[in-house]
Amino acid sequence: MGTYLGAPDGRAPTEQETQRPMDHNRIPPTVRQTYGAGDLSKAATFAGGFINFGDWHGIDLTSPTPDDRIHSQEQLYRRVLRTFPEPPERLRLAEVGSGRGLGAALALREFRFAAVTGVDIHPDQVERARTVNAKALATYPDRLAYTIGSADQLPFADATLDGVYSVEAAQHFRELTGFAHEAARVLRPGGHLAVTTFFTAEGPEVAERLKILLASFADGLDVPHPLAGFTADLADAGFTDLRTESIGPDVWPGLDRYLVDTVPPGHWTRNFLPAWRDRLLDYHLVTAARS
Repeated sequence: MGTYLGAPDGRAPTEQETQRPMDHNRIPPTVRQTYGAGDLSKAATFAGGFINFGDWHGIDLTSPTPDDRIHSQEQLYRRVLRTFPEPPERLRLAEVGSGRGLGAALALREFRFAAVTGVDIHPDQVERARTVNAKALATYPDRLAYTIGSADQLPFADATLDGVYSVEAAQHFRELTGFAHEAARVLRPGGHLAVTTFFTAEGPEVAERLKILLASFADGLDVPHPLAGFTADLADAGFTDLRTESIGPDVWPGLDRYLVDTVPPGHWTRNFLPAWRDRLLDYHLVTAARS
């Protein structure tokens, strides 16, 4: 692990520096299909190329539009990125599970970080990110990059990053222990980690109930990760100043209201709201510092 030489001069790594073979057998079949030929960004649940459930705080839910949906997804990124310390111009970041790369481009454009590299396990997503964000890549050739990598095998040398973040991707990781240790490895001492996604409650009965309610858990696309397990992994990996914030009230009601007018009645995605109300899962923002 960790053979990439890094870019210590503060620029984003070049394609040659980050490119490394990815064993497609490591990509779970449902992930390979959903983010490959399936191209989840085209699903009615999402809009504008983003793939997250959104931060709906302050958005009028009377009759939410596709523009509101895009705004909610951008807001979720901003919520995560605001947790990074000032000044952003000195920080080199990596996004783990960057998908079509719109969030990484937003991070660079709006927050003006020194460099941002989007990392995704799926080669189709990396290719889409490079295509969709071609103008941004041309505008910031030394500061924005997209490359293949997995959460437990990040393409960066030890202690070469100031920040690592992930927006609604960790629910797809088969386990979080490797991710916690990889994030610790690539971050410099004092570096910042920010992860947001939906975590589950404890207990095997929770996992079984989620499989009944939600197709993404039934087919293995989403993995039930209890929050306490992840924070324990982070502590074991050497992270301190661990903080968790439930942001479910800003996610689930707004998402469900949008789905009312977007998906057919009875669609399985409408079960996220009752799963949250029954305390089977919740959306959290987790931050920590590398000791």
